[in-house]
Amino acid sequence: MAFQCHPDRHQETDEAHKKMQELNEAYVILSDPIKRREYDVPRGYGSRVPKFNKGSKVKISSNSPSLYRGHTGFVDKEPVKDTFRFWYMVRIESKGLTAVRRFAEEELKGPDH
Repeated sequence: MAFQCHPDRHQETDEAHKKMQELNEAYVILSDPIKRREYDVPRGYGSRVPKFNKGSKVKISSNSPSLYRGHTGFVDKEPVKDTFRFWYMVRIESKGLTAVRRFAEEELKGPDH
């Protein structure tokens, strides 16, 4: 659609410019998983199920702002869902100490990734 509606193909008309702006805004929302979820959930699209369950082994992703990024742990409790995501309590053992911290679903991945 971007190719078909590009202003260069339509001599920079106001209609082509407006359509291209709409396409760009849609792309920004659809290409970002968090913004996409924020758009979909209130509209009832894509009922979500948790990615991990209690006892699942998970790894804290490298883009997480947590001090535990890169560590592996286990989901300590069943996840809690809010409007936009699932939240997980993860038990992490490091250097003989155990910590339980809360993480958003997008901060976790399976241990094989």
